[in-house]
Formats: sequence, C-alpha cells, structure tokens
Amino acid sequence: MEPQRFSGTVRYWNAATASGLAVVDVPADVATALGGLKQQRVRGRIGDAPFTSNVMPAGGGRLALSCSRVMLASAGLGIGDEAVVELLAVGHT
Repeated sequence: MEPQRFSGTVRYWNAATASGLAVVDVPADVATALGGLKQQRVRGRIGDAPFTSNVMPAGGGRLALSCSRVMLASAGLGIGDEAVVELLAVGHT
C-alpha cells in the first residue's frame, strides 16, 4: 500500500468536553484505502514527526487518527491546528 497523505484539523474526540483524546479525521478516500471503518494500527508522519498510533471509527461514517500529546508536541501542533498527515497501515488492533 502506498502512503496515504491528507490534511485535517486536530480536534478533541468529544468537542463538548474540550479535553481528553485529540484526533484528526481521516478523509473517506483514505479510510477506504486503509481498509474501511475499522480500528487498526498505523504508522506515519504528522508534519515532520514520525509516529505509531491507531485509527478508529469515530461515528457518522468517519475514521479518526488518535493523536497523543507526544505526537502533537513532536509536530509542534495543538488543538485547532491544521495537520499534514501521512499514514501507512500496520495491522488490526
């Protein structure tokens, strides 16, 4: 599989609480290339920072990339920032 590249806004998983897990929504075409709306391990880059993380169904037919504090800090990103992401599937979690 070729690396999947996209841009997205870093947001809280649950915007109503404005805290907790940070995610970037994965575009539908990228989700399809990764195998659909299923949780799986991924690796790649966010900005220039390499990472290993997970994608997971986010409701409403969306897939989301889980972004740890370390991932975001390494990329110099925070909630509300636009992230450039490159993903490769590693396997199911």
